[in-house]
Amino acid sequence: MSQMQKDLFENYVGNIIEESKVSREQGLEVPLAERMRPAKLEDFVGQEHLLGKDKPLRRLLEAGQVPSCILYGPPGSGKTTLVRAMASLTGRKLFEINAVTAKVAQLRDVVDIARNLKRSTGKSAIVFIDEIYHFNKQQQNALLPSVERGDLILVGTTTENPYFEINKTLLSRAVVFELKPLAPRDIEHILYRALRDKEKGLGMFDVEVDEQAIAFISRAAGGDARQALLRLESVVLASVASGKKRVTLEDVVQLAPKSLQIYDKSSDKHYDIISAFIKSMRGSDPDAAVYWLARMVAGGEDIRFIARRMLIFAAEDVGLANPFALVLAEAAASAVDHVGLPEARIILSECAIYLACAEKSNSSYKAIDSALNAIEKGEIQEVPLHLKSHGEGYVYPHDDPRHWVPQKYMTVPKRFYFPGNVGHEWSISKRLQKLWKRYSNKNDDDRN
Repeated sequence: MSQMQKDLFENYVGNIIEESKVSREQGLEVPLAERMRPAKLEDFVGQEHLLGKDKPLRRLLEAGQVPSCILYGPPGSGKTTLVRAMASLTGRKLFEINAVTAKVAQLRDVVDIARNLKRSTGKSAIVFIDEIYHFNKQQQNALLPSVERGDLILVGTTTENPYFEINKTLLSRAVVFELKPLAPRDIEHILYRALRDKEKGLGMFDVEVDEQAIAFISRAAGGDARQALLRLESVVLASVASGKKRVTLEDVVQLAPKSLQIYDKSSDKHYDIISAFIKSMRGSDPDAAVYWLARMVAGGEDIRFIARRMLIFAAEDVGLANPFALVLAEAAASAVDHVGLPEARIILSECAIYLACAEKSNSSYKAIDSALNAIEKGEIQEVPLHLKSHGEGYVYPHDDPRHWVPQKYMTVPKRFYFPGNVGHEWSISKRLQKLWKRYSNKNDDDRN
């Protein structure tokens, strides 16, 4: 075993403060969020959809099982805490790796240790990779064989959508669990616990914090428990330094960033503003669309999320009335990713205005949902003989001067796509009507 392997093995549980080894004064140099991190699953707050009574993940952990998984969620939602609680509850060794600084050699050492541990104990260790999306393809591929054989249990955390950022071959071997921003009531619970705790928390200072102040911090943190604890710690320490024994709402407001006062990414307002943005574009109101876009940008919304929403809108709501809208939205998404803020705001604005002003059609959206609904109902058709790869009787449309010939493309013709009559789709509609009229009356009846 190399020295690196020995060091990794000795530090597998991470760098958590032990009160017996660190004085209270030294402990205060560690952020409150780290000091208050719960070590047991029963102390974990939030994520009831995953960890509530009788939920699948909860049942797995209580049975001693941990699946290879990706924990996807915003900052401060409890991803790292949950990984450590998983290891603690199931009695497994935990190796922690930071994807930003880890090298392939270090990764292979961890894999070797985990494999040897499995052979000697019969129990797979958890290899925890924080912000796994930072791993390149080579690093991710280095994990594949061990994950497949069960030599280790891979648990990755990410704030970025794993379906966009993680190698598909690795993702296919893991379950994705999405963590949600913590609700204000959950954050309030965490803050009051920190205020009461006299060993790791702020209870030693005997400072009173007004309920309104706690409520404000909980709402303004945007579902981020780490951010909430940082604000609480800052305002309490500032009050202690000035000799005050009470923290008021005014004290807290002075520390709160403006962006979080106007746009809380975890509240209903977050969803309301996104909804208003989409509906303003759908209603062809460019001024309203730009206003709601500005609210999101000023509030710190992920600009890639905004770009993805406009991509969806371009296909769902503009559609074939203006096919260029999807091209522009894709170009905008790429440009936003390359440029970043503050300039990305201009690109987002251009795209939003274009989409708002474009003619609209949702025929493509309705067509695919109608076809999927038919399949779900059991309408599974055989491929017509002349359309099969080695079938006979297929007529090549380009051999006809019209580049079209009347032939069946479904065993039982059925309409799914009903073109609109605005923009580019008007010309599509006219062309299809002209072609369909060339079918026999029987085929026309079948289509309808």
